[in-house]
Amino acid sequence: MAENPTPSKKGLPGIRNIVAVASGKGGVGKSTTAVNLAVAMAQHGYKVGLLDADIYGPSIPNMMGLKGRKPEVDVESKVLYPLENFGVKVMSIGFLVADDQAMIWRGPMVAGALGQLLKDVAWGDLDVLFIDMPPGTGDAQLTLSQTVSVTGAVVVTTPQDIALIDCKKGIQMFDKVHVPTLGIVENMSVFICPHCNGESHIFDQGGAEKLSEEFKTEVIAKVPLNMGIRANGDAGTPIVAALPDSNEAGIYKDMAEKVMAKIITLNKRKITIPIMTA
Repeated sequence: MAENPTPSKKGLPGIRNIVAVASGKGGVGKSTTAVNLAVAMAQHGYKVGLLDADIYGPSIPNMMGLKGRKPEVDVESKVLYPLENFGVKVMSIGFLVADDQAMIWRGPMVAGALGQLLKDVAWGDLDVLFIDMPPGTGDAQLTLSQTVSVTGAVVVTTPQDIALIDCKKGIQMFDKVHVPTLGIVENMSVFICPHCNGESHIFDQGGAEKLSEEFKTEVIAKVPLNMGIRANGDAGTPIVAALPDSNEAGIYKDMAEKVMAKIITLNKRKITIPIMTA
């Protein structure tokens, strides 16, 4: 039975916690992490939502098996109703535009779209809303931190030096807007040969541990470079749903447990100061 996390101090009605899944650099597997983390959290019995905040390159509709679907809209109230798959409520700009349509928008338009996706969606009752952030430290990240109360961030990197440099910038950005880093996920941590089971550190090793020590956080998962993770994501069936008993699915399930444990701990530390009246 899932433990009910403490409601967030402010923000979206019915949503107890908001967690950003972020990276300083693109191509490190952030969306794959967000999708599998959200589905794994739902498998643990929590009420979960997933918002695709990557306006320029939305990939969540494909990865969640919802490509080509359109959300219902209440015309009078202008409220969108999220789609659902694998026990997760999902919303993305990708549901609202054609697949081949390039989003040539300036920063204010991106900020406005993200604000609408946050506030004009009938998310209902959620224990946690994961937000798959675009790479970088720009408009979308600032809009999120200024619009709603974010419980924490999961930061994704690879062991490669260039990715680690950008990951460091991402952690620093969240620190500046007072969003705690719940942990670091090291994607493509190691390649395990399917023929001989030998391990190859294609993108180097040890970098995530150095970052965690520097910022006093934790490496909450090391995810191997695995064809099954990629193939199932491309097919619209996250590996935690397609192969729930696999070692890779186990990594994401353990990650989900660690993230929720940190959320619960953070919320228990929050102190509400009553307002004194005359």
